[in-house]
This record gives sequence, C-alpha cells and structure tokens, in this order.
Amino acid sequence: MKAPCPAGPRPSSASASTWAGVVSAPAASGAAREKDTNGEVLWVWCYPSTTATLRNLLLRKCCLTDESKLLHPFVFGQYRRTWFYITTIEVPDSSVLIKVTHFSIVLTAKDFNPEKYAAFTRILCRMYLKHGSPVKMMESYIAVLTKGICQSEENGSFLSKDFDARKAYLAGSIKDIVSQFGMETVILHTALMLKKRIVVYHPKIEAVQEFTRTLPALVWHRQDWTILHSYVHLHADELEALQMCPGYIAGFVDLEVSNRSDLYDVFVNLADSEITIAPLAKEAMTMGKLHKEIGQLIVQSAEDPEKSDSQVIQDISLKTREIFTNLEPFSEVSGDGEKLVLNFEALKQRRFPPATENFLYHLAAAEQMLKI
Repeated sequence: MKAPCPAGPRPSSASASTWAGVVSAPAASGAAREKDTNGEVLWVWCYPSTTATLRNLLLRKCCLTDESKLLHPFVFGQYRRTWFYITTIEVPDSSVLIKVTHFSIVLTAKDFNPEKYAAFTRILCRMYLKHGSPVKMMESYIAVLTKGICQSEENGSFLSKDFDARKAYLAGSIKDIVSQFGMETVILHTALMLKKRIVVYHPKIEAVQEFTRTLPALVWHRQDWTILHSYVHLHADELEALQMCPGYIAGFVDLEVSNRSDLYDVFVNLADSEITIAPLAKEAMTMGKLHKEIGQLIVQSAEDPEKSDSQVIQDISLKTREIFTNLEPFSEVSGDGEKLVLNFEALKQRRFPPATENFLYHLAAAEQMLKI
C-alpha cells in the first residue's frame, strides 16, 4: 500500500519527497506519509531531515505499504537505539484531505514510552485531518519539543510530564504471560537473566508488541528496555543491527523467523503458546531445583487474585536479588580493583547442584564478572 497527499492542490512528486525543516532536534523527529486515492504512498513531510535507511525502514513499518491491507492504528519499535512510533488512520469523507484515503504520523525519539507518543500522534493526526497541512502539526511538535506541552481546545492537550517512564515499564501484564505459559515462564526469566536472545512470533503485531514490551519487567532490577525490539522484519539491515546486540527481545510477524536459529537462543511461538530453547543454548539454560523454586514463586504470585502486576514484579525482583546475594560470597575484587569478579574455585567448593552452579556461572558471565 502507499501513502496519500494533503488536501487542496495535490503536491508535486518533488514536494512530496522533500524533507521539511533545517534545524536538527536530537530528542525526536516527526514525519507524515499518505496513501492517495490512486493507491500511491507518498512521504509528504519530515522534520528534521533523516537518512534514507531510516526512511525506508519507517516505510516498511508503516502499514500503508503492507500488501495485506490491514490497518494497524499504532505500532512502535526500535532500530539502532532510535525508537519509532507510528499512528495510522483512515481519512473520513468529511476531511479536507479529499484525495487522501489514509495517512500515518511517525515520531522518532530516544526514549521508550508508547503511551506518551500514541497520545501525541493522535493529537497530530486530528490536526492534520482538520487542516490538511503539516504547518499546525509543526507548531505543536516544536512546542512539545521545547516546552513539553501543546494545548488545543479542538484537538486536545498534551503534557510530556504526564507520561512517566516507569508507568511505561509497568504498562504490560506479567500475570497474562504467566497465565499463558505457567511454569515455562521461568525459561523466559532465565533467558533474560543470562542476557540471551529471545525471538517472539505471532501473526498479529499488536499481540507481539503487548507481549514483548512486558518481558523486560521479569528482570526489573535492570530496568533496561533498550533490549526490546518489538517490531522487526526479516530484512538484512534490520537483522544486522539486531545481531550487534549481545542480548535482546525481538518481535516478528513472519513465521519464517522460526527457521532462523541463528537469531535466537529462545523462540516463543505466541500463537501456539510454545517456548523452544535452541540446541546451542541448552547447556547454559539447563534447569534445576533453583529454577523450579523461581518458577513456583512466579506462578504462585501471578495467580494470587489479590496481587497486582506491579506486586508480582516486586516478588520476582526480590527473588532475583536473593540470587545475586547467593553469588556475592564467591565474588572478589578484580586485580585492578575496579569491579567484582567470580572466584570460580570458591563457587565449585560450595558444591551446589550442577544446574545451580551452571546457572550462577553463566549469570556471572552475563554480568561481566568472569576473569579475563
């Protein structure tokens, strides 16, 4: 599918492909693309300029170019440390955009906060529907960029500080994940603790994004959502960027990814509720008594109707802290005195069950506590 043009005189192909704006804004950027009545997708506005690579990626993420013709109201993802947020709407007959059937508003930013950018792009969409020009959008965009606020009686108000990052981290439901996977949730917890590569598949992008955005909460002590890549295509450039990350959570809607064992240590078929550990990762992911204890705690906490998702996360976090406490007696200051490293001989002398010793060793490796 392709994107439409603004109302009034239809822009020439030159104006539709020219970037708007000459000032660089490091925190975020915005763009609009449309699908016209001839089925052509046009990139009509961008501030500031962007690279051809990022532009092509955003066009790929935008459902206006999707042959399935499914409309995804809001999608988000990450590419090379830049987050993208895309809202797409169908243009009603009453709009001034008389030659436009659909359009998408795209924002890129350095922070993870889907609710924040979904709210802001909805306001920008209403402005574009009413005025058919990016000028009003630009004014609001600059206002938010410089003052953190834009106000409009007609289109709604937006205040950046209303959207706390911690709320974005807690927006997903750990209880839903445990409800679907039960004791197998401990596989996901272990993979995240060891900074392994998790690939999640479901044919619906909304399901993929809801599931993947929640997983980093299983290792709340890190509060690291940079490992999340919630919308990835099997495109060479995207896969190259992904494989540069030591550990990640990557979401796909193409089942072909199941055949790409080079991309994952753990594969989650969300549609079939199946979790598979890749052969090369099985040694590090060996489960034992400790994992059973963790799994039982996760399930017991999640199934408690009196507990909220944040309380479940807190329970898991306390257990995680306990695991690191168990590792402390076998840690010592490195030769240069800069960090703690694992004394493997001391760990072996403790005579933990093999699976526990193996897990603690690989955890130390994930935390960069091995002597070089």
